[in-house]
Amino acid sequence: MEGNIILKFENVGKQFDGNRVLKDVSFTLKKGEILGLVGENGAGKSTLMNILFGINVIQETGGYEGNVYFDGKKVVFKSPFEALNSGIGMVHQEFSLIPGFTAAENILLNTEKTKPNIISKIFGKRLETIDEKEMRKSAQKGIETLGVDIDSDTLISEMPVGHKQFVEIAREIDREKVKLLILDEPTAVLTESEAEILLKAIRNLANSGVGIIFISHRLNEIISVCDKLVVLRDGAVVVERSVGGVEIKQIAEWMVGRSVEGEKNFHSKIQDISNDKDIILDVKNLWVDMPGEIVRDVSFKVRRGEIFGIGGLTGQGKLGIPNGIMGLFPSGGEIIFNDKNLPLNNTYNSLKSGLAFVSEDRRGVGLLLDEPIDMNIAFNAMQVHDKFVKKFLGGFIKWCDNRAIRECAKKYIKELDIKCTSAKQKARQLSGGNQQKVCLAKAFALEPTLLFVSEPTRGIDVGAKKLVLDALRGYNEKNNTTIVMISSELEELRAICNRIAIVSEGEIVGILSAKAPIADFGLLMSGIDKLEEEGEDNE
Repeated sequence: MEGNIILKFENVGKQFDGNRVLKDVSFTLKKGEILGLVGENGAGKSTLMNILFGINVIQETGGYEGNVYFDGKKVVFKSPFEALNSGIGMVHQEFSLIPGFTAAENILLNTEKTKPNIISKIFGKRLETIDEKEMRKSAQKGIETLGVDIDSDTLISEMPVGHKQFVEIAREIDREKVKLLILDEPTAVLTESEAEILLKAIRNLANSGVGIIFISHRLNEIISVCDKLVVLRDGAVVVERSVGGVEIKQIAEWMVGRSVEGEKNFHSKIQDISNDKDIILDVKNLWVDMPGEIVRDVSFKVRRGEIFGIGGLTGQGKLGIPNGIMGLFPSGGEIIFNDKNLPLNNTYNSLKSGLAFVSEDRRGVGLLLDEPIDMNIAFNAMQVHDKFVKKFLGGFIKWCDNRAIRECAKKYIKELDIKCTSAKQKARQLSGGNQQKVCLAKAFALEPTLLFVSEPTRGIDVGAKKLVLDALRGYNEKNNTTIVMISSELEELRAICNRIAIVSEGEIVGILSAKAPIADFGLLMSGIDKLEEEGEDNE
């Protein structure tokens, strides 16, 4: 092997229960090189990285075919600890931080700085005292390497999601002898300015000799920061080449295996819904105590049958609105839903009243990770509305209608193109995008009157993104279901919504028609101007 190559995959393959997910994958990565790894959800990216990082599920399911070479040696890591000790760091798409610990404690977890004391001098180093001063100093150094301003004494539970992501990355680069860093959707939860800071830090790390695998669905970032591109489709490498001269449209077509001409503007004509007399949701003076997304005083009205968007920068409070109304965080104010007062701080009552919620935290809130897909889809509908339940003696005896559950799961697996081995595959084993689709199916199964959908396309590839947005629009049109969509992607909101509210510093600073000029949205998001609701003026 060439001395400059830090990583080489050679004819790597993998199958789960007879379902082949990787086929003869081969490519190389040089020291100091940034490799952009792209592909649709289910293309095999996560499985490939799990093989490299020694995730237990690989060994538990029979290992893999082919060879992996790291730093000139053939390796078969049997655990993440072996990979870490060899110099590989990995930042997963889902956070793995301890909420009750500070940033410093998370960054130096299992590598704590210690100092000797009287007892340790007698009984050994394992009884040394934690050196908190050195801990803070070391953690702050790792944070500053990324070019962000975060206090290392801040609790993770009190941080906005963007800061949590920086802490995750700081933890990996703080490790000694890191030679290769894997970043899985590192900018998905970041604002545009935060993403720019991170991309600059990634380039600086590469310049220091660290090899980087950068996995992202934001293809503009792949082009701007990566040296090399590898495209996976259906478990195989279809492209391995330099990024120079490649256009976003071309990458998207390689990913999906077809032309995506016109898919950037995948919305059809948005219907105008201007009936202010038929208000389904009236939110008055809502406050929500959600760490990192505090809502101070929010009021707005949603018209029956519309798709209402809520946008704004990360950490400004937009995510707090649905989480507060659905009772996941302490909240107050007045909510009128379907002409009735909706008590706050009661999730079950909200679901029973006809609301449903697809959370931005699909693993923490949205899914039963160790249950199969079919049970995930049916569970809430069973618990709340007694759907998929057979009754005997007037309901005194109940049991699951497994046939109905199976048919429901088959329906949504087909409609949402959920890539899985079967309806019995555990949710934990799905890719992030397919987990998101299961969350959507779970909400649809409730047949809600109003559906909150928070960051529905986060971490989803270009092909699946169109499918999810089309599914939301189709469900809205077919069932006249009112949808409130919360997203950091303004263009997605403008593509699907009738009106869009912009949140800044915990308050709604304006509500515009989706047809309003993009500059108007920019003013609201920047906090330069506060506009009155312009629904009638812009529709």
